[in-house]
Amino acid sequence: MPEQASAPGGADLGPAVAEAVAVAEPEVVEAGAAVEAAEAGHPPVDPDATDYRMALVASVTLDLPSQHPTVVLRELESPRRQLTFSIGMPDAVALSHAFRRIATPRPLTHELMSDVLQAFEIDVVAVRLVGRTGAVYFAELDLRGRSGRSVLSCRPSDALTVALQQPVSVPLLIDARLLEADGDVAPPGG
Repeated sequence: MPEQASAPGGADLGPAVAEAVAVAEPEVVEAGAAVEAAEAGHPPVDPDATDYRMALVASVTLDLPSQHPTVVLRELESPRRQLTFSIGMPDAVALSHAFRRIATPRPLTHELMSDVLQAFEIDVVAVRLVGRTGAVYFAELDLRGRSGRSVLSCRPSDALTVALQQPVSVPLLIDARLLEADGDVAPPGG
């Protein structure tokens, strides 16, 4: 059983977080996930080869006169660096609803996706930000269900919104290279 993890201030994050942060065994990523990731342009992340930093969504804002909302992710541990990137307006609305836990009259797409995952007993193990090309960031959604574990390539805004919709906290992991350098950062293995 994975060791319990805790957030700054001692809040218990539970075994799922410890599992997501712990180094995974090589067979964790199924062959199907590897094929999907390769078709998406990069192989799934090998947690053994990448230094990840835990983070949280600090804010989703629109600062005028900019027409593009920004997401700020903040590292949980020292030196508490920030990663800021732009997303589309509809994505920002959905992410803001999830971040602030604002109920909607009818389920938004990400709420529906989360309900489907829960109905089929599929857990969101982690969200990983794994690369950057120009202003475009690459993320992965790490899922575990009855049939095993899969890592799916996705947009960071979608991964964050789905993660924030889950009934338990989902670890947000950022490749340390994204926090350390400007410019392009190739996803691990890509």
